[in-house]
Amino acid sequence: MLPSGILWMCFVGLQLRSCAADLCNWTGSGFAAGVDSRIVLQVQLRCTEGSVRWIYPGQALRVVLEPNLSTAGRTTVCIKPSPSLRGASVFVERAGELEPLVTERGLPEQQVLCFRADGAQRPAIYLQSSPQSDGSWSRRTMGFRYELLSNRSAAPNHGHTWLQASCQPCNNTQLLMAICNSDFVARGFIHNVSHSSQRGTSLVEVSAERVYWQRSGVFEQRAAASGSPPSPVSWRGHIHTLMRCHVRPGDGEFLFTGSEHFGEAWLGCAPRYKDFLSVYQTAWAARQNSCDFPLD
Repeated sequence: MLPSGILWMCFVGLQLRSCAADLCNWTGSGFAAGVDSRIVLQVQLRCTEGSVRWIYPGQALRVVLEPNLSTAGRTTVCIKPSPSLRGASVFVERAGELEPLVTERGLPEQQVLCFRADGAQRPAIYLQSSPQSDGSWSRRTMGFRYELLSNRSAAPNHGHTWLQASCQPCNNTQLLMAICNSDFVARGFIHNVSHSSQRGTSLVEVSAERVYWQRSGVFEQRAAASGSPPSPVSWRGHIHTLMRCHVRPGDGEFLFTGSEHFGEAWLGCAPRYKDFLSVYQTAWAARQNSCDFPLD
């Protein structure tokens, strides 16, 4: 059950107005706990992604995620705690019960945690801060970033939940859907691959000739050196994948698709471009393509 003697304090009046300008992110102070240590601050956010920053954290903070009705199908919540979250515990609240996600010792660097949020109750995240050993108020900041995902794009386990369970190539149906639904689609070459054994991931550096679309700035256009002729490769970007997928630099042109999470691009389907052309043209001739795709 919730800790006894807790008083719920919703942000009303001036406090609520200060958050109304941005319903995705919240930054606030825990000084209210200096008046009554039983107070739990409550914040309500209405976006599918955003961040929480708690300055001078008090005893507890309760974050309720209430996305718009158009996103009601997104029933998996992922959070990425900030490094400064050490010294706090994070719980997910289900029907009045608290289930621990993060202990006071914190998480390994870059760790992401996900949980299912099915049912009528809106997902709530509960942060409990440990008091300073000397009882003083020092300027600390703790928080996390959050994303709400649909169940078809995320699994309910910890770790890199948006990645496919295997590194097998996409079949034709998956590929045709990927070019329609991915956060980014680009055509280019693998320039370099580096590995992080701690995270178990690889970082793929891509030189792209064409970026068909991207949700944010995964690929950045490179300016040609002064006095040099224009280069056909004018975009550069970095895409993450699992190290066990054994991605290596090499010859060949690829079509890169994938998703973006917490500011990072993650690889989805990535066929050789000539293979994609064959699949797409066959589907287009049979009127089985999921969407129209520009062919050069």
